[in-house]
Amino acid sequence: MFNKLIASILPYMPQRLVWIFSKRYIAGQTLTEAIKIAEKLNREGNVTTIDLLGEFITELSQAKKNRDEYIEIIEEVEKSDVVGNYSLKPTMFGLLIDKDVCYQYIRDIVIKAVEYNNFVRIDMEDSKCVDLEIELFRKLKKEFPENVGLVLQAYLHRTISDIENMMDMHSDDNPVNYRLCKGIYVESEKIAYKKYEEINNHFLEDLEYMFKNGVYPGIATHDSKLVEGAYKLIEKYKVPKDKFEFQMLYGVTPGLRKSILEKGYKMRIYTPFGKQWFAYSTRRLKENPKMAQEIMKALFVRG
Repeated sequence: MFNKLIASILPYMPQRLVWIFSKRYIAGQTLTEAIKIAEKLNREGNVTTIDLLGEFITELSQAKKNRDEYIEIIEEVEKSDVVGNYSLKPTMFGLLIDKDVCYQYIRDIVIKAVEYNNFVRIDMEDSKCVDLEIELFRKLKKEFPENVGLVLQAYLHRTISDIENMMDMHSDDNPVNYRLCKGIYVESEKIAYKKYEEINNHFLEDLEYMFKNGVYPGIATHDSKLVEGAYKLIEKYKVPKDKFEFQMLYGVTPGLRKSILEKGYKMRIYTPFGKQWFAYSTRRLKENPKMAQEIMKALFVRG
């Protein structure tokens, strides 16, 4: 109850106070700041995926602006020493307004990434977006087979079927590439697993299917139990280190991240930045009220 109360009042708190908490998980408000943090993460042995914050726009004029900004981001990042790729949310480009316009704008971004032989990850959003985002991924994968990937959420009942149904895009020479995460959006129990053990079991079920079938997974978790489960599957199927990677959010579980790196595994850090940090922070808190405890520590202990 306390956590939900804090989550409900956070949007009305001064942004400078919320930033005390948020800056631990957001790589700055400008691209210059994000590049510096990405380079630091690289020096620590990580690769990155840079993400401009923003989603669920209401007008297509915003979509064009976001497209143009992403193209500028790629051009600037490629001038730097950053080793990493890019992530984006389709609702930022009007997915729920005009899916064809959204596709064209994201295609423009992928074309720019291809110029540098780089890669764009299509983030998965809430349940109303899943079919549209799989359709988008299919179209882009067909044209740019080595330069696009997708995110899948293990807590959705449908995910294992989605993986199976998309195997027609997979080949040994050009495997499909997924980031597998638990899932953060609030969904009905009719379509999503709710219990911790259920979600973990299905995460590992999805991951095992990927390993068995040669899919390239980004194992995106901060849960030590899932990391240990992944280790066991890697050993069971003798998966080479270049056939998967681990992924984490910037600022989360640095100790666990370090331990994975020390085992010689590839680690990619999701590195979000931008002026939409406040909306991102408050939205994530509403989706996960337990984070309120960390905010209280940040505001009244660290602050």
